[in-house]
Amino acid sequence: EEGYIIHSLPRKGYILKDTPDILSQIEIQNGLDTKILGKEILHYDSISSTNDLVKELALKNGKEGLVIISEEQIKGRGRRGRNWQSPKGKGIWMSILLRPDIPPKEGPKFTLLSAVAVTKAIKEATGIEGKIKWPNDIIVNNKKVCGILTEMNAEMDLINYIIIGIGINVNGKTEDFSHELKDRAISLSQVKGDYISRKEIVRKILENIENYYLEFIQSMDFSDILEEWKGLSCNLGKEVRAIVKGREIIGQAIDINKDGSLILKTKDGEAVEIIYGDVKVRGIDDYV
Repeated sequence: EEGYIIHSLPRKGYILKDTPDILSQIEIQNGLDTKILGKEILHYDSISSTNDLVKELALKNGKEGLVIISEEQIKGRGRRGRNWQSPKGKGIWMSILLRPDIPPKEGPKFTLLSAVAVTKAIKEATGIEGKIKWPNDIIVNNKKVCGILTEMNAEMDLINYIIIGIGINVNGKTEDFSHELKDRAISLSQVKGDYISRKEIVRKILENIENYYLEFIQSMDFSDILEEWKGLSCNLGKEVRAIVKGREIIGQAIDINKDGSLILKTKDGEAVEIIYGDVKVRGIDDYV
């Protein structure tokens, strides 16, 4: 029922011929090299939202490193509550629970950290090189292949938890995307031209996020990770259009601050700091 293919051999018994592409704890932990992340993995056939379930478990003293993965999300969401399409068995829909003992002001850096880690993981597992569109999208062939949503629960001087939600279009086809996304989204298998196993991607994601996470909280030095982010950016050096509180700002993306904010230089020479909002890059997102 789980999709394992077992062959019977005369006088030799049985041999496991193939394993299904199921993102269960036993499948992912086979070959996983982490100390914290993925020691507990809860796998579901279908749930409302992986981020919401991690949040619920975090409030019930869920352990750091907990991973929730679902074959399908009914109410997956991206930034600003936007709907994230999560077709069954076609992608990686997962969330990770972290409990860093660092000041809350450092929390926004986890979006950048996660984007670098996931981009690197995709390349290691598939050979596909992606770029990062500020702050949380991974782009391949000028189309979105992955979105990352980080959520933080904190008090004045401490972080209770951080949730890293990751959605990757792995084996989706054009017909799996809504009409409005058909021209703006792509799957890794469409890029590769072949079916892609999801398990190795998940392992690489957990390993890379853990490596960057431990490096950051132990040293409190974000400079190396920030430089990697800049090297993967599809924004920097490009003309972009930012929509902030209904105001349109057009300028050249010239830098990323240590807090993760994007710096634009307008035609008037003004440097504008974009802390949040929608940013569209010329040539991407129908902005040409």
